[in-house]
Amino acid sequence: MMLSMTAFSRQQLEQEWGSLTWEIRSVNHRYLEVSLRLPDLFRGLENSIRGAVRKHLSRGKIECQLRYKAGESFQSELHLNRALIQKLIQANMEIERLSGASTVLNSTEILRWPGVIQDQEFDIAAIEKQAFELFSDALVDLIASRQREGEELKGFIQKRIDSIRKIVTTVKAAMPEILAAQRQNLADKLEELKADLEPSRLEQEIALLAQKADVDEELDRLVSHLNEVERVISSTGQKGRRLDFLMQELNREANTLSSKSIVAETTLNAVELKVLIEQMREQIQNVE
Repeated sequence: MMLSMTAFSRQQLEQEWGSLTWEIRSVNHRYLEVSLRLPDLFRGLENSIRGAVRKHLSRGKIECQLRYKAGESFQSELHLNRALIQKLIQANMEIERLSGASTVLNSTEILRWPGVIQDQEFDIAAIEKQAFELFSDALVDLIASRQREGEELKGFIQKRIDSIRKIVTTVKAAMPEILAAQRQNLADKLEELKADLEPSRLEQEIALLAQKADVDEELDRLVSHLNEVERVISSTGQKGRRLDFLMQELNREANTLSSKSIVAETTLNAVELKVLIEQMREQIQNVE
């Protein structure tokens, strides 16, 4: 299966204590590069997140961001230390009894006392577990997206391969007629010039022309490289680097075909080959 390096995934979880939102973006990159943006409360997840990404992905720039928003009830409710408040009231009453004076202890003064307002307690370990599970879901969704786009890339590449094969077949079929025409043209020009050229020398010149114009070897190598491209895109494991190398080889043969061209039709075919190869190369930059 072919994987693209370009994908996006978003997963959200709503709970009474708040909400979590994971966003994972993946773009093409020569190697695997993982960047994380986590709230301070979830810094403990960093190693687990990086490990999960490395386990499932091998190439691409992966940006993972977690957003956390506390629930409204969690933000608005005040949790009072009732035991401490009771002790403060009792202490105030004891002071009044000892001093014989009435002292007013109002609610504002009580609230200012350290420890009277308590932070709401919650199980951070349990929330971290849910956050990691949510990330796992987002990662699975990202991989599925990379697979879908990868299959589209595979179809795109296969169409270009089929087009290149048609061009190769056309050029190969036309070469005998092209070489025969060139041979006759050379013979006609020599006849017009009434050149005093021995028949053996004429045959040598014609053979040399045919050798320079012979592109059978280049066409065979093009077909061989296309076969390898098809094998790679249907194989398992990483494909991007191998495919990129094969695009260079295909382009080299197309350039040689163009340089050996002796008729406009072959030149145009060589140009079309290079266009198709470049289209494949651009898309292969996104293949893992």
